[in-house]
Parts: sequence; C-alpha cells; structure tokens
Amino acid sequence: METFLIKGGTALNGVVKIPTAKNALLPILACSIMCDGVVVINDCSRYTDVNYMVKILTELGAKCSFENDCLIIDSSCADKFFISEEYTKKVRSSIFMLGPLIARFKHAKVAYPGGCNIGTRPIDLHIKGLQSLNVKIEEKHGYIFCDATNILSGEVHLDFPSVGATENIIMASVFSKGTTTIYNAAKEPEIEDLQNFINAMGGKVCGAGTSTITIEGVKKLHGITYTPISDRIITGTYLIACAAASGKVCLTNTNPNHNTALISKLKQSGCKIQIKNDKITLEATHRLKSISKIETLPYPGFPTDLQSQILTLQTISKGTSVIIENLFETRFKIYTELTKMGADIIIKDRMALINGVKALYGANVTAPDLRSGAGLIIAGICAEGYTTINDIYHIDRGYLKIENDLNLLGADIKRLS
Repeated sequence: METFLIKGGTALNGVVKIPTAKNALLPILACSIMCDGVVVINDCSRYTDVNYMVKILTELGAKCSFENDCLIIDSSCADKFFISEEYTKKVRSSIFMLGPLIARFKHAKVAYPGGCNIGTRPIDLHIKGLQSLNVKIEEKHGYIFCDATNILSGEVHLDFPSVGATENIIMASVFSKGTTTIYNAAKEPEIEDLQNFINAMGGKVCGAGTSTITIEGVKKLHGITYTPISDRIITGTYLIACAAASGKVCLTNTNPNHNTALISKLKQSGCKIQIKNDKITLEATHRLKSISKIETLPYPGFPTDLQSQILTLQTISKGTSVIIENLFETRFKIYTELTKMGADIIIKDRMALINGVKALYGANVTAPDLRSGAGLIIAGICAEGYTTINDIYHIDRGYLKIENDLNLLGADIKRLS
C-alpha cells in the first residue's frame, strides 16, 4: 500500500494547469457506449475511477485505447449490457451506465455501485426517474435489472436535484421518441458538459445548468472528438491549499464561474483573489480569519466535495467556524485524523464546530475517503514536522498525481511504496 510522506511548513508559489474533470469524464465515458462511431476524448486524465470506467466499457465489448493524453473509444462492437460486481464495488460511477445501456440495448443488468463510504447514497432517484419513463426495474440478488423495451418519453419530477439521476435520465432518453422533460434537475457544470457532448454527437438536449432539462429523441449518435471541462474540485482544493499554507498561486485552464461559492468564502477569510479569463490567482500572506458559517448545498451552493478541505483550513484560521453538511451524513470522517494533528473540532450530527489553533503538527493519519484525503494533504503541508498519510488510493480516485502539482508549487510530498 502506498503512502504520502509530507514535510510541512512550506508556502506554495507558482503556476499549475488544472486537468479535465473526473466528474465530467465519467458520465461522458458512459455515454460513449451509445455512439455507433469512434469517440476521441482529449486531455483524458487517467484518474483511478476513469481507468475503472474504461475497464467497464471494455467488458461491455467496446475497444478502448490511449494515445498520449487522448482516449479513443470504439463502441460499434459493444454487445453486452451486464456489469459485474468486480468493477461496480470499486467505483460508484458504474451507476452512470444504467441510462446508456438502456438507451442502446433496451436492457441493463448492473451490480450495486460502491465507491467512497461517505454516507447513504441511495439510487432510488435513478430508479424512480427511469420508472417514470416506463422502464421496468427489478432489484434482486445485489443487481439492478432493467427492461426498457417499452420505454416512453415523458415527464420526470425529481424529489431532490441528484446529479447522477439527472445524468442517467438524460442519457436513457436520448433515443426515445418524443420529448422528455426533467423537473428539479441538478444544475452542476458537469451536467451541462454532458449535454454539450451529446449534442455534439447529434443529440438534442437543452436546459442543462437550469432546473428544467428537455431531451428530444434522435435515432442515433455519431462519433466526435471532444474536450471535457476542467476540474472545479481540484481547482478548489489547490486554492484552499494555498490559502492554508500561504503564498501566491496561479491556476490556469479553469473556469472561475464554477467556483464562485468557494471564492466568496476565501475572500471573506482574507485572501486576495484575481480572476482573468481561465486563470485564478490567490495570494495569502498571513493567518486567515475563520469563516463563521459554511453550509454545503447543491450547485451553485458550496460543494460538499470541498467540505473536508475547507474544514482543514478552518482548523488553523483565527476564530471559530461552523460547518453544516447537508448532503452526506458521514462526511466528517476527517475529524478523527485532524484531531491527531492538534485540531480542535466538535462534531454533532451534521454540524462541525471548529476552533482555530495556531498550528497543526505532523502525525501518522489515514485517508478515510477521497476528499478527506485531500484535506489531510493540505493539513500535512501546513503542519509542523512530518505527516504520513495512509490509504492514499482513495485520493488517486479523483486527483491525478496530486503530489506532482503541489511539489511544483513548493510542497515537499513523497509517494512511498
């Protein structure tokens, strides 16, 4: 098992380019199974989750190959609609295959998905949405069986703006006759990117980025070359890292509009932030002020995927902060590890009360999930002495060799086997 060894106490300075977004790539890769031709994904970052999705596509009969940073997918020979537990238990994004398999084969058999254990993440919204389109679904023996032989267009009203359910329903509806409308749809930028990908292949989807999305059925999708959006969570993680460690960092190939909630909070804390086109520059020269209240919400609210990182920043900020986690009930697992490093945190239900301390100190800690792992890296960079982080395979699911980027900015992080 690999670990990170971090020598703390260095400021971060320099320029880093943000890679393509994991949460945009995964549904796009799933959707590629619906295309008769060849799909080329430019700048396809090889996150662990992306590699597993490629394996799933290969298991379904698609031909996948990398040429430098481009992923080439030929799904013309795909002939299976069954995804085994071998892959689904390792990556939650396997659930994104339900919609595409239904669209292409009118059938799907998918084992229940795994991924990070950050609380209950039921797929009932996916199932209810598909059932609204006359898809017959059975759940038995740990598998989801879908029969979409008589799928219809129609209206889907989501009880909660779920990103995955919104994306699955979009993809399932692409080949349906007539028009399907999704109400209370999630608004995340990654959904808009999926819409743009589908439309570039000849689909007719509109409204992504708003709460109402419509899909007009088409007969087929053609091959394309496509470049997904950059990763707003990596952008946010690096901004928070610089805010915590002090210094001046410029992030390129990013979309500032995708991180307005975070940027607003960082400005409140005392960071100087400049925005120009696809660049964000953050400068932090002194100990920051605590942010009195942070509450995670669906986009465009503060993202739950940056909650662990901003919590870490609050542990060394001046004052007291309250963080309320509205989306996942067990997303404060970083608390135990940060306490080992000297943090003063009180957890009650879905609320964390953080009293800022002047400094953290190095310790032997374990990453309980993807975003907590990123938060612990930030803590290690700021801490006095050395920090060892175990179970870093979680971090690799959503960050592409994170140590390389942060070392480029002046951190001292070693990956040890």
